[in-house]
Amino acid sequence: MTNEGELTLEARIPSPNSSWLAQISEEILEPDLPIIDPHHHLWDMKGKRYLLDDLLSDLNSGHNIVATVFLECASMYRKSGPEHLKPIGEIEFVNGIAAMSASGKYGNTAICAGIVGFADLTMGASVEEVLNLHTLAGGSRFKGIRYGAGYDPSPHINNSHTNPPPGIYNNRNFREGFAKLKQFDLSFEAWLYHPQIDDVISLARDFPAQPIVLNHFGGPIGIGPYKNKRDQIFNEWKQS
Repeated sequence: MTNEGELTLEARIPSPNSSWLAQISEEILEPDLPIIDPHHHLWDMKGKRYLLDDLLSDLNSGHNIVATVFLECASMYRKSGPEHLKPIGEIEFVNGIAAMSASGKYGNTAICAGIVGFADLTMGASVEEVLNLHTLAGGSRFKGIRYGAGYDPSPHINNSHTNPPPGIYNNRNFREGFAKLKQFDLSFEAWLYHPQIDDVISLARDFPAQPIVLNHFGGPIGIGPYKNKRDQIFNEWKQS
């Protein structure tokens, strides 16, 4: 098995299976409670399309979803131009979806009211150019940057789609770029696995004024070398 970083993004995303999803129907608890969906994606890949209509269908479950937040997923990058500026295309695309929602023609939910993009923070201080263009493309909806750091040496564990080296959050150039987020009043979304949580703790201690969101509960792993170690992994995760 290859690591996730060696696969294309399209290969990593499973095809939709509506019949499997329809097997269970759960009771809606507190249907009037206002909810903001803080993490979803949008993409158009071969056989794996998930765009506005698909999202609206999922939101129509009986919950009171008042707004959503889009998280970067390498969707609709620019085809040409400098490599470091290609992610601007994702923000342009998503802000267009948000504008469609703001027309009121697609219901009351504010779709993509918040947008979190990607910028290569290992560019160091020069990432300021990308952050500025992201802000221009997303306007007030643009809220932050996510940089996936999920890495494990096991060939059975898929790495983040950024295919990061180990310890990227401790990299000097990365931290130089990370320091620029505060200048643009942007949050940071951290995505990594539970053995790496100390790297996020280090970031938080060294940049106490920088808002950090920990994605996916800190990524507790239960496959590969971590299989059948539920109690041990859970305790390690809690202690982190």
